[in-house]
Amino acid sequence: MKKTLICYCLIALFTLSSCISTKGVPYKKKSEQSYSGNIENTLDHSTWDNLLKQNVREDGLVAYKGFKADEKILNDYINYLSNQVPDNSWSYEEQLAYFINVYNANTIKLIVDNYPVESIKKVDATISPFLKNFIKIDDKEFSLADIEKGFLQKMNEPRIHFAINCASISCPKLMRDAYTAENVNELMDRAAKEFINSDKNEITENSAKISEIFKWYKKDFLVQTETIIDYINQYSDTKINPSVELNYIEYDWGLNDVE
Repeated sequence: MKKTLICYCLIALFTLSSCISTKGVPYKKKSEQSYSGNIENTLDHSTWDNLLKQNVREDGLVAYKGFKADEKILNDYINYLSNQVPDNSWSYEEQLAYFINVYNANTIKLIVDNYPVESIKKVDATISPFLKNFIKIDDKEFSLADIEKGFLQKMNEPRIHFAINCASISCPKLMRDAYTAENVNELMDRAAKEFINSDKNEITENSAKISEIFKWYKKDFLVQTETIIDYINQYSDTKINPSVELNYIEYDWGLNDVE
């Protein structure tokens, strides 16, 4: 029975939320008041910001050896996040930045704890690394899938798919700035534009080979636009003709590591 459940969760990872739980931790959905402009930070993400600037290149490749050397600082920040329990007094922007940083910092921790490793998928042979309950918020434990699907996807902001990083070559790059309540809207916009115009997609006016992210999370993107092409064209320097047939680039799960 247990093996069957694990297999089901693995199959459902990108499409369903059957194995996902918020475990009573509250979150907000985007409203007309979101990104109003006068949002102040209440959480301190400066430690994470410094770690990112020291250990992530401009192209998004990650010096995991550097994070390994800074492991105590990384763990101290993750413990700080664990003790900051979201509640309804937090703004939407504060919650969004918090969950993005929780995802990204804990992904780095997962790799550091198992380094060297060729791919995040090689971290554990018994269960998908995305389903491992190792992230603590207060006295509850969550998986990366819980953070992504239980919170971030439900917050009705498709740009989170460019903000979170799964430690892989084909992922949107890990930004060198920590997300905060003040910068989350602007930084997600930058992440979306940089990813869509990067070599992770091959776009011309009359052809489009795009990341499988747009296939896996199609429903999220279509909340805002009628087609995936319409969504991409909001950020793409080259506008794709609406009639173009989309093709997808096979995802490279190799570790986004750099010496």
